[in-house]
This record gives sequence, C-alpha cells and structure tokens, in this order.
Amino acid sequence: MSGHGDALRARFESAFMPNYGVPPVALAKGEGCAVWDVDGKRYLDFIGGIAVSSLGHGHPALVEAVSRQVATLAHTSNLFLHEPEVLLAERLLGLLGEPAKVFLANSGTEANEAALKLAVKYGKARGRSYFVAAEMGFHGRTMGALALTGKPSIRDQFGPFPIDVRFVPYGDADAMKNAVTDDCAAVFLEPAQGEAGVVPPPEGYFRAAREICSATGALLVADEIQSAIGRTGHWFAHQAEGVVPDVLTLAKGLGGGMPIGACVGFGEAGTIFEKGDHGSTFGGNPVSCAAALAVLDTIERDGLLEHVRTVGRQLSEGIAAIEHPLLKGVRGRGLWLAAVLTSDRSAGVQAAAQEAGFLVNALQPDAVRLAPPLVISSSEVRSLLDAFPGILEAVNG
Repeated sequence: MSGHGDALRARFESAFMPNYGVPPVALAKGEGCAVWDVDGKRYLDFIGGIAVSSLGHGHPALVEAVSRQVATLAHTSNLFLHEPEVLLAERLLGLLGEPAKVFLANSGTEANEAALKLAVKYGKARGRSYFVAAEMGFHGRTMGALALTGKPSIRDQFGPFPIDVRFVPYGDADAMKNAVTDDCAAVFLEPAQGEAGVVPPPEGYFRAAREICSATGALLVADEIQSAIGRTGHWFAHQAEGVVPDVLTLAKGLGGGMPIGACVGFGEAGTIFEKGDHGSTFGGNPVSCAAALAVLDTIERDGLLEHVRTVGRQLSEGIAAIEHPLLKGVRGRGLWLAAVLTSDRSAGVQAAAQEAGFLVNALQPDAVRLAPPLVISSSEVRSLLDAFPGILEAVNG
C-alpha cells in the first residue's frame, strides 16, 4: 500500500492497541462483491468480513432497511420492546421449524456467553459440573467463550477459567461418548470447525453427538456463528445433518454487516432463563434487527440458498481441479471453504492474492479461507479461479 494507505496505517498503529497488528489494507468503500482501498485499488472480496457480509457491500435492501429504521427508532434498550425484534425472532423460529425461544445479543461471543450461562444454570439445577468441547474449536474471546475454545495459542495465557471444560478430538465420536457422562451439563460443538481451517467432521458425527447428549441428558449447543444464514447453502448447517440441537448460537451473516447475535433455546432449553437472569443494553437493537430481516428476506426472495450451492460447487470444484505443487485440495461446503496447502505458506498466498486484486484469509498456516458474500457471481468466482494458479506460483516461485 502506498500514499494515503501508508499514512492511515501509521495513524492506526499509533492510536490502537497492538492486538490486531496493523491490517495490510485500508478499505474506503464497497459495492457488491468489490471493495476499494483508500488509494483506489479495487479488490474482489472473498472474505466477506469473515463470513459476515451476506449481501455484499451497499446492497439496496440493506441500505433501505437500515436507513428507514435509524430514522425512525435507533435504540430502545431492553426496558422496552419494538416490532423489529419481535419480527426477527418470529422469522428465525419459522426458519428453524421447531418450538423455541430467542435471546438477541450483539455478537457471536455474546451469543455463546448467553448459551454458556444458560447451560450453567441447567447444570447447577441437576448437579452437573462440567462441559465438553472440541480441540481446536473456537467459540469466542470473552472469558466464558474462551474457556470453551480449544485453541491453546489463544486460550492458555488467560487461564485458569471459572468452568471445568474437557476437550476431545473433533470428529471422534468414541472420545465424545467417553467424555460425556451424567455429570456433563453441555457439549459445545461447531457443525464444522471454522477457525481451525473450515474442517468438516466425519459423516454422522453431529448425529452421534446428538444421540450421546440425549442419552446422558447433557445439552447439545450448536455454535453456528459462521455456518448459518445460508453460508453452507442451507439456512442452518445442522438442518443438513437432520439434527436439532438444544441450543443454537448465531451471529456474523445474520446482520449482513450490522452487529447482531442470537441464542436460541429449543424446547425446555428455551425456558431455563428467568426474568433477570441475563440481559444486554444493545442486544436486539432496532437497526440491527431491521438489517437482519432484510438479509433473511433477500436470501429467500432471491433464491440465494440454491445460488450458494451452485457457485459454491463451482468454486470448490474449480480449486480441486487446479494442479500445483503448493495446493493439496479444498474442503468445506457452499461458500464456506478452505484451500488447503501442502506447506505452511498461507500468509504468502494471502499477500499474493491481495497483489492480484483478491482478498482472501490466511486462516491457518496451511489453509486459506474463502467466505465471499452469498451474492458472489459465477463470473466473479471464475476470475479468482483463473488467477489462482498464478497466485500460487507467485508464492512457490
């Protein structure tokens, strides 16, 4: 980056805590699936704000919904109700098709905090003392969500944690069965591990987890912060598995760029919280709820679930067809994919892609995440596929 970008990066470094480092690109505007940096360079966005920008940038439905709502009623707190939050909860329940109750938060980690508090209360009432989660799983960075996160690199320096969490290898149903006893309050699982590198489990693993929890009375909490709201070509990834969890957490793509999260309790789990047990000043904000409704309505109206399946296949099969010594393969579903490398060169791939005009994410040392907006076109997918061999060669050369 040069010119204004370099100056803005220097100001960022001077003003902000160093937890993010200094991001390599300073963005100024976006339209559809394209973004421009402050020096005018155009990129195709294959990150989507980390699987957030469901409708891309500047989508008319999102702009209209947010503009209308912010001009009408921007905030109420939880002391008062407003129609957009009720409409959103009803809409989510209709898509889920199961009796449930909703709590609205501001983010994914807050949705998981709500799920954890709910599970703690459930466990205490029944003498259940511990939780089970997966190695390399990611549930957020607040202390409760971090306690459930099985990535030692981001977890260990902040312990000890206030809850007992036992970690098992992801995808190992036998290990799960051995770990979950009648003393376990809840199991927290992602339908596929996002931050670990978009790692899907073996066939039947999520169903096995459901059966294990049902047999022992532990709650099954499905963390769909990344995988829901059409990302895999289904409204919710667990629906493709034919599984109903006890608790579901949502965020990211739900707001299309506006901050929102949700914790959904099915059946009995939806009645565990009582008045005063939990709350959020900004949770269920009217503007964020209006944005979420626009996202859901547009996905349905424009047939984006089928579109995601179609262009997701194009992207996945296109990557798989590339023959290059640095490329091992591809994994994931829909528009939630990772290009898997033969060596730890993902940072180089990210940089080379940026130079070529594409934003991708070096998720793990050997995995590059691709999570573009759900509205990405076939021609835009083709442009990345055409450029990808050259991107790999720039790293490997």
